[in-house]
Amino acid sequence: MVAFVVFGNAILTPFDATDRAPRLEVSVARPRVVHLMVNSGAGRRGGPVQAGRIVREVLMAGGSDVRMISGPTRDEVVQLARTALAGGSDALVACGGDGTVSTALEILSGTAVPLGVVAAGSGNDFARSLGLPRHDPAAAAQIVLAGRLRDVDLGLAGDRRFATIMTSGFDSKVNKRFDRLRWAERRTGYLAAILAELATLRSSPFTTGSEVRHRNAVLVAVGNGKSYGNGVHMCPDAAVDDGLLDVTVVDDIPRRSLLRLLPSAYPGRHVRHPKVTTFRASDITIDAPGVTAYADGELIGPLPLTVSALPGAVQVFV
Repeated sequence: MVAFVVFGNAILTPFDATDRAPRLEVSVARPRVVHLMVNSGAGRRGGPVQAGRIVREVLMAGGSDVRMISGPTRDEVVQLARTALAGGSDALVACGGDGTVSTALEILSGTAVPLGVVAAGSGNDFARSLGLPRHDPAAAAQIVLAGRLRDVDLGLAGDRRFATIMTSGFDSKVNKRFDRLRWAERRTGYLAAILAELATLRSSPFTTGSEVRHRNAVLVAVGNGKSYGNGVHMCPDAAVDDGLLDVTVVDDIPRRSLLRLLPSAYPGRHVRHPKVTTFRASDITIDAPGVTAYADGELIGPLPLTVSALPGAVQVFV
């Protein structure tokens, strides 16, 4: 068995997401210089590329100077974009899915440049958490032109910032397997990956919280946002502006019970199950030999990892 060890500054008392007051939005001048980054590999049927053309046209018609950013690899895009933004920018617009947003967050680290999100990928859970339009590039571009900004939290896993959820255990194994199923439509691919991983499901003993607790579990998810995987609300009470991370732990559960539980994770009802525990933390360390973590659909790396909340880390056009 693999040992999960989770330590953190946890808040184990019940909480009500409705008690949270959203951060105020501020209005700025219409962005003059906009850098547009399009992920040609995200989504299906070339969606982001077509969406990028529409965004460029709308922004230019609105008076913005649009400068394209592209490169053959993620690392080259990051370096090119950082150089471009150093010359002056009023906005970085990421056109793609959550992986594209993750790349944009790496680019924006240490800058004051706000982020625009054109949700044109196959997941788009960060846009979902902010109520931004999905697969409507013209509407997303108009939001950037309107110039309303909101301070949004991020998570930090090791040295990587993420916007949605960091996963480890069963769900990270599903994510890894899904990466090899690029032929499949998003939900079909996730279902195929889930069924394949269920066949070899194993729970792992771990310790969680400031009160040392031992139990077996199949996954630990740390959420800045509510959902991943195109609407799986693994951390349904998470808010991107409360300065805290929401942690969801699924305890040891038989395969058949987990299979019945998984559909309820889309609307977030799985947290009512007696084998599911949730709590909040400002920082948390997760360790499990042989287990890797994913966030925003991207590989983060092997555990152990320390995950921290970064309150108000980025400004986003909303």
